[in-house]
Amino acid sequence: VQLQASGGGLVQPGGSLRLSCAASGSTSSIRNMGWYRQAPGKQRELVASITSSGSTNYADSVKGRFTISRDNAKNSVYLQMNSLKPEDTAVYYCNADRLVLLKTMVYWGKGTQVTVSS
Repeated sequence: VQLQASGGGLVQPGGSLRLSCAASGSTSSIRNMGWYRQAPGKQRELVASITSSGSTNYADSVKGRFTISRDNAKNSVYLQMNSLKPEDTAVYYCNADRLVLLKTMVYWGKGTQVTVSS
């Protein structure tokens, strides 16, 4: 499975960005998809995740500001980010997992930079 993320960039505080991630290759049986982020000097952290049936989970720091969605027909996941703050600045990574022969395989896309600054 290959994951291609797009949509990062520079935005002012209070602004919005929409990240997209498309999966290709052996996409059958993809279960959960999500977004992680890593700021300089910090560990990678979960931002939001969504199951194949649409159940979502968010980090406390983004609840009410970010919305994750998914299009299973397009094997894609999206992250709508509103009311962005400087502390949201990080490299954002797309993530997906699937079950292969009873083993969970985890896939990562290349990151996309999000910078929130005036």
